[in-house]
Amino acid sequence: MAPRDEWSVGCRDLAGRRSDVTVFVSSDKIVLVAPPGEAAVLGPLDVGRLRAALRDAVVAVAEHPDHSE
Repeated sequence: MAPRDEWSVGCRDLAGRRSDVTVFVSSDKIVLVAPPGEAAVLGPLDVGRLRAALRDAVVAVAEHPDHSE
């Protein structure tokens, strides 16, 4: 199974509509994509999921062959 380089964390916007914050790896960088033009409102469990996604993305970057730190 190939390593996963994209994670999605559920959230809501300020109006309460469901959305997602996406974390992905691009080369040796970690990218966060929030809902376009909106704030991402995260509950405590969602913050834990975001933290886990960021941790996994850091591990993926560290294992990337082009990583130069």
